[in-house]
Amino acid sequence: MFDLAAVQSALRQFGFDGWLLCDFRGGNVLARRILGLDGQELTSRRYFYAIPAEGEPRKLVHRIETGVLDHLPGEATVYLRWQELEAGVAKLVGGMKRVAMEYSPRNANPYVAKVDAGTVELVRSNGVEIGSSGDLAQLFEATWDDDQWRMHREAETHTTSAFDLAWSLIAQRIRDGQEITECQVQAAIMDHFAGHGLVTEHPPIVAVGPHSGNPHYAPDPTADTPIRAGDFVLVDLWAKLDRPRSVYSDLTRVGFVGERVPDRYEEVFRIVASARDAAIARLRTAFAAGQPLQGWEVDDAARQVIDAAGHGADFVHRTGHSIGQETHGNGANMDNLETHEERLVLPRTCFSIEPGIYLSEFGIRSEVNVFIGPDSQVHVTGGLQDAVVPILASRS
Repeated sequence: MFDLAAVQSALRQFGFDGWLLCDFRGGNVLARRILGLDGQELTSRRYFYAIPAEGEPRKLVHRIETGVLDHLPGEATVYLRWQELEAGVAKLVGGMKRVAMEYSPRNANPYVAKVDAGTVELVRSNGVEIGSSGDLAQLFEATWDDDQWRMHREAETHTTSAFDLAWSLIAQRIRDGQEITECQVQAAIMDHFAGHGLVTEHPPIVAVGPHSGNPHYAPDPTADTPIRAGDFVLVDLWAKLDRPRSVYSDLTRVGFVGERVPDRYEEVFRIVASARDAAIARLRTAFAAGQPLQGWEVDDAARQVIDAAGHGADFVHRTGHSIGQETHGNGANMDNLETHEERLVLPRTCFSIEPGIYLSEFGIRSEVNVFIGPDSQVHVTGGLQDAVVPILASRS
């Protein structure tokens, strides 16, 4: 639900005179969600909503679709001709000096950059400075309430148990002399999710041997790969409860099909786990001290560990991504590789911590989720894997 007082308080907190939210045919998903239009039929004409740091919001809507913003406070101006649209935008930002928009300088962060360059030019032509709404947007789009936090924890119980299912299935089939493949393990995990009321955007990754060296490998049913004794296996899975507003649990663990894990796998795993733990420690230190922390700083904490171990070139993705109602959410990512993520790590947001080392013969990733509580407490979910799982080891 749109909360005008909360938005205006945030505008003052981040030093903006106003926030200009606009959309054309669903191109600005952040604006649609913040304005309560997500899931509604897409409009065919442009609309604008200006929220000042003080005072009443203002609307600009097309004559064909005058009611698109009726659920929001503020007086509407109706336009028909393009000249009226441009004059209307000038009226919306009148009296404002610094305005937030879904804009990223030099498109440095495409997760934020949802407003086209021409619209930015139009607004700037009125003598207005435009700043990125990145932190504002995540404050109202990427934060979780208590119910979503509870749903994440409930999903976590089933995502973590899916790993036990996968390892047990592989072990049992191999001990029985039967074939087991990547796609069969993937299907078993999907059945497990369905049986516990979970849904997912895409089936999990089950990657054996060299396939695990590809961070976004997908099992291929037309060329299914068997899993055999002596193989290294990576499982990356994500799911959420099949309920409205539910949020994801997204985890990765690794195992070796044998009773004893070879030293080479353990050596690389220890580096990855140390990088994971360094990122978590950076978060704990900052929030315990009440210090602001940006996503790039968390990425650096993990990346420095892997760089120091001589594997910097093998860590080919960011340390973590925002998690929400989609696996990849709209909050700050833990990234100083693909983008220089300057959005703040905010309370009530969740993200993955998942450093990895990817070699030609195998790849190792260790992924957990972190939720920053409303009290700034750092919660780690998914369990910290402390060693490569020996899949054929005896279990009591």
